[in-house]
Amino acid sequence: MVDSGAHWFPNPGNDMRDALPMNDASFPPVLSDPVARARALGPAIAAAADRIEQSQTIPEPLWSQVIEARIPRLLLPRSVGGDEVEPWVYLRAIEEISRHDGSLGWNLFVANSAALIAPFIPLESAHRIFDDPRAAVAWGPPNEHKARAVPGGYRISGEWHFASGCRQATWMGAHAQVVEADGSLRLNRFGRPTVKTLLFPAERAVHIEDWDTLGMRGTASEGYTLHDLFVPEEFSGTREDQTLRRDTGPLYAFTMGGLYAVGVAGVAFGIARAMLDGLKALATEKAPRGLGRMADNAVVQSEYAKREGILGAARAYLVETLRDIYERAGDVDVVGSEDRVSLRLACAHGIHAAIEIGDYVYKAAGTSAIFKGTPFERRFRDMHTMSQQIQSRDAHFEAVGRVMFNGDPEGLFI
Repeated sequence: MVDSGAHWFPNPGNDMRDALPMNDASFPPVLSDPVARARALGPAIAAAADRIEQSQTIPEPLWSQVIEARIPRLLLPRSVGGDEVEPWVYLRAIEEISRHDGSLGWNLFVANSAALIAPFIPLESAHRIFDDPRAAVAWGPPNEHKARAVPGGYRISGEWHFASGCRQATWMGAHAQVVEADGSLRLNRFGRPTVKTLLFPAERAVHIEDWDTLGMRGTASEGYTLHDLFVPEEFSGTREDQTLRRDTGPLYAFTMGGLYAVGVAGVAFGIARAMLDGLKALATEKAPRGLGRMADNAVVQSEYAKREGILGAARAYLVETLRDIYERAGDVDVVGSEDRVSLRLACAHGIHAAIEIGDYVYKAAGTSAIFKGTPFERRFRDMHTMSQQIQSRDAHFEAVGRVMFNGDPEGLFI
């Protein structure tokens, strides 16, 4: 995917319709239950899981089935053809996908998280991107790159990494601070350098095939480069100021960071759920030498029951937190700092509970867990790769505790 030129519009001043054709917005009908849609994909995902890991792509016909089930559109605004579901529904849908393959669950949570840029760009631009029923956006996290402000938009060069789902993406993005013509940094209303998200057709990125990891291999969270790419102003937005969003409603009153953490928790819950199910099935068949059938062992029974309680309690805590915040959320104002702290704690707790369950299951399964192709081996690797991601870090508990005792003087949860 090589950028064939500095501009992806022949003339930045031309009408967009002359440069980029409008796609037919013929979406499948919205089914009543997004979680049921996700659950129905289970057999197809399970059948493709090995191929996803080996090829680092989401194969056909599975990806088309995912698109038809509208899983990448759960958080997308209805104004541009999305489902705009409640956040706890989104959590359970991502969990259902991740039960069968953590990498696909991860890419779908990332695609939904990226779709949250839609309320921050002009409506016509959002339609240009999301009127394609197969639309999916991918990008790497913010870094130190700068975009130069030029007439009509921005020019940007640089290298980004961890672009989960980039092999399925139709559009990609790059986050950057903005350098004005006089060399100064553009500041936002908080007095800090503004961070713009610049969006462009996926073929304009040059991919770096560098995703050779222990787990989550199927995400293909590769790097990419851009060289002097021009991005029009109307295909840019800033996510740092919730007051700038076009779509109202309680879903978008949540911060992007908060909903991002919800997606990671959904992936973690799904992997933990699958590992517990695998252990239960194993225990009914396995009889370690001299110990009898695992399922008849009181210690196994007790420890398994504890983990069922831990997982159920962690999910219920997060769902209740999401429901409470959603009920209080307004149409415009971002949710308050107390709610943001509560959500961060519930997500961090849930993710760490799932990691602990994964460790328990792997140990309890004994040598049955060490062979490739078991219900445990890939999920153990996926869980521990996920555990290294920023949403899983222990520091979240420290940050939450500091705010609980001292308030939020530094805007930690803006």
